[in-house]
Amino acid sequence: MTRYFLSAALCKIPCGPLHTIARFERSPVRRQERVLRGLLRSATGTEVGRRFDFATLAKTPDVISAYRERVPLHVYADFRNDILRLRRGATDVLWPGTIRHFAVSSGTTSAGKIIPVSRTMLALNQRFAMGVWLNSFATTRGIWGGRLLSVPGNIEEDPDYPGTVVGEVSGLQAARAPAFIRNCYQAVPNEILLKTGWERKLDTIVERTINVDIRAAAMVPTWALVLFDKLRDRFNARGRATVSTVGEIWPNLRVFFSGGVPLRSYRPMLAAQLPGVRFVESYGASEGFFAFQDRPGDEAMLLHLDNGVFFEFVRLDERTATLPRRYTIADVEPDVPYALFVSTCSGLWAYDVGDVVRFTQCRPHRIMVVGRTSEMLDRYGEAVGGEEIREAMREACAITGARVRDFHVTARRPSDHHRPAHQWLVEFERPPGSTVKFAEALDSYLKFVNRHYRIRREARAFDAPEVCSLNRGAFIAWLLHSKKKAGAQTKVPRLCEERHVADSVLSVSETIFNESHKLA
Repeated sequence: MTRYFLSAALCKIPCGPLHTIARFERSPVRRQERVLRGLLRSATGTEVGRRFDFATLAKTPDVISAYRERVPLHVYADFRNDILRLRRGATDVLWPGTIRHFAVSSGTTSAGKIIPVSRTMLALNQRFAMGVWLNSFATTRGIWGGRLLSVPGNIEEDPDYPGTVVGEVSGLQAARAPAFIRNCYQAVPNEILLKTGWERKLDTIVERTINVDIRAAAMVPTWALVLFDKLRDRFNARGRATVSTVGEIWPNLRVFFSGGVPLRSYRPMLAAQLPGVRFVESYGASEGFFAFQDRPGDEAMLLHLDNGVFFEFVRLDERTATLPRRYTIADVEPDVPYALFVSTCSGLWAYDVGDVVRFTQCRPHRIMVVGRTSEMLDRYGEAVGGEEIREAMREACAITGARVRDFHVTARRPSDHHRPAHQWLVEFERPPGSTVKFAEALDSYLKFVNRHYRIRREARAFDAPEVCSLNRGAFIAWLLHSKKKAGAQTKVPRLCEERHVADSVLSVSETIFNESHKLA
């Protein structure tokens, strides 16, 4: 009864999570204008506020146009020195006061970035999470009776900058979860979730939850597959019964909250392990929590327009212009890929997130994340983007009946015997009957959707894709081997023209193969 009371009470709070969602759905453009004006007013006394005269901008009738004219688009390098000063204790630099929390960006193609996270942002992200949960709980029966299993990233006090906390944003948020969630609903305590080494953490979670009534789970899909493998193996090792799915171990699991990586690549495998479970995807980043899936059966996510973030968009086909046009939600169009820029209550201003989004509709505003701005294979003029690669994989799986755990695509080195081509490193959950047929399906789809690719294939300047089937566990082993600290948001880069990722993964896969044969 207590849990139902809490849920109902949160729904009735005037500025509560569900009320906030309803408010921006009614007036999306006006709400975003108010968000921007509020951000400018709050940061008037900061260094960046004085630099761009936020005091004047905040009073301008057409605040969005004035902001575009005065504040240029930024990338991380523009803020790097200021963020370093924040870590050293400087105040009133990008946002009022002192910043004590810093999120480590996932860094799929780089060493990652350190993003400041203000107390205001932490509070708003908590409200965002409650809105996602309550929206899902209101339409899904049987959740509150058991426990929630969340698997956030680790956090720690930064030894180089005493007094600050650094880690993955999911860990920063988990540390601030409401007391009733931590004490009444959470299956594993934060002492384990936020501090334990990653492999040990997963093993401990298995031990603590194997006999628990888990009703909801929240984690990155990549690591969910690893956790589920461990859970099934541990359950079956007891010898009491044999199960083939996690749904048999947690029969009352009703909803799976996903974030960190696009869910659609992993959904078939997760659905096979969790039959009948509802999947709810969120788009959260170190820079802020941006969108969530609010309708069952619709993969698109509702853009949250009142979470301390002002959104701007640049069309991909205009991105290389000297002064590209900056769009807001008032003038975006469906089915156009946009680079995402944000201004936030943590002090990032017109900042390039690095993601590409596409609107599926504009009232209300729903998006899909379709790739990274850096995702492109164009070494030989083929100009294949991340969304095309993902859709080609989905098409090949649909045609051949395969299921894929993870994959990476790179350029194959040309030689005297081979023309240029793409090499697909694939770890199959369920392999196709023929990798040749699988490669043909990839090739056919790319020729259909990409003119540059088709021309090069027809001219025989480019060979068909080469599919390399990897040993089970290769990508996870590579992540643990290549990253200094694997975490909840550590992920495999989908595309890379250079071969350093591919060669390293192939080496790890070969090691797994050799070790398995030694044991045999």
